[in-house]
Amino acid sequence: MKAVLALADGRIFKGEAFGASGETSGEVVFNTAMTGYQEVLTDPSYKGQMVTMTYTQIGNTGINPEDIESKQLYLSGFIVREYQDCYSNWRATMSLDAYLKENGIVGIQGIDTRALTRHLRDKGAQNGIISTIDFDPESLVRKARAIPSMSGLDLATGVTCDAPYHWTEGLWELEGGYPQVDKSQLKYKVVAYDFGIKLNILRCLVSAGCDVTVVPATFPAESVLAMNPDGIFLSNGPGDPEPMKEVIENLKGVVGKKPTFGICLGHQLLGLALGGRTVKLKFGNHGSNLPVMDMKTHKVEITAQNHGFAVDILSVGDHCDLGHENLNDQTVEGMFHKNLPVFSVQHHPEASPGPHDSQYLFKRFVEMMESEKK
Repeated sequence: MKAVLALADGRIFKGEAFGASGETSGEVVFNTAMTGYQEVLTDPSYKGQMVTMTYTQIGNTGINPEDIESKQLYLSGFIVREYQDCYSNWRATMSLDAYLKENGIVGIQGIDTRALTRHLRDKGAQNGIISTIDFDPESLVRKARAIPSMSGLDLATGVTCDAPYHWTEGLWELEGGYPQVDKSQLKYKVVAYDFGIKLNILRCLVSAGCDVTVVPATFPAESVLAMNPDGIFLSNGPGDPEPMKEVIENLKGVVGKKPTFGICLGHQLLGLALGGRTVKLKFGNHGSNLPVMDMKTHKVEITAQNHGFAVDILSVGDHCDLGHENLNDQTVEGMFHKNLPVFSVQHHPEASPGPHDSQYLFKRFVEMMESEKK
C-alpha cells in the first residue's frame, strides 16, 4: 500500500505504508538511536510528534511486553527507511507492524530518511502529515500547514495519570524480570509528579531505595507537602512547558521545601518555576548517543535525550548554576540551585533506551535526601 509524507514547507516523500492505515499528523522529528525503537514508541514525551528513525533497518528485534515505557503509544506516526518484518529476538512476542496496527499508529517506510533528516536539520522540525488515503501533494501540504505549532501546546496534562498510585517495581533482572521490591527496603519517601513519566524512571527510583507515590501533573502543592516526603521528583513529558501555568504555579509551592530532582520537562518546568524562561530548539535532541559534560566533575557522559525545548540558563542565573552542558550544541543539560537542595537535568539518566552513564544522578538525589534528613 502506498503512503505519502508531506511537510508543511511543501517537501514530499513517497513510500510504502506499514502499521495502521489512514492519515495522521504531528511535528516531524528525527531520533538518532540505533536500538530501542520500542521504548521510543511508548515514550509519552513523543505525544503530538511523528518520529523518524535515522538508523536504516527498524523492526528486526520485534516487540516484547517488558520494554514498554508507558501504558500506550503516544506518538502520532512512525517513519523508517526500511521496515524488517522478520524479527529475531528471544524476548520478542510480535512484529513491529502488528504492534502499530494494534495501537492504530500509521507508519511509512521506503523513504530516504537521510534526506528527510538533513532537511529537518537545515530547516528545523516542522509539522507534517502521513497518509495512505490521500495522495494529492497540494491537499496534504495544506492540511500539514493547518496543524497547530508545538510551541504553545500543553500536552503533558493530557498524558498524566488520573489519580495517585504507588510504585514498587525495580529494575529488570535477567533471571526474574522486574522484581517487586519489599517496602522495608525502601528508605526514602518520594512523591513523583507525572507529566508523562517513563516507567524506567520509576524503576530507577525504586532500585535506588525510594518508596514512590506518583501523582497527577496538577496535584496541589499543599497535598504533596502534607504527605511529608523526603523528596520530590519532576518527570519528563511532552509539549511546551510555558503554557502549563497551573503546574508552574503549583511547583513554586514545593521548590525548596523538599529535595527536588527534575528530568527533561520536569527540568524545564523547574526553570520556569524559578522565574526563568525556555526556548524552542531548531530541531531538538532525540537519541541515545549525545555527549554531555558534568560541570562539577568535568566528566563526559553519553546520554539519552528527547526534547525540543531548553532552559535559558541566564534567565535563572540569580538562582542556579549550570550543572551539565550539551557538547554538540552547548544547550543547558542540567542545573543546580545555589542555595536549595534542588537540581535537574535535561537528558534521561534512566536511559531506556540508551547508555547508563548518567544513572549516578539517582544516587545524587538519594544523597541529597539523606543529607537533608540529618
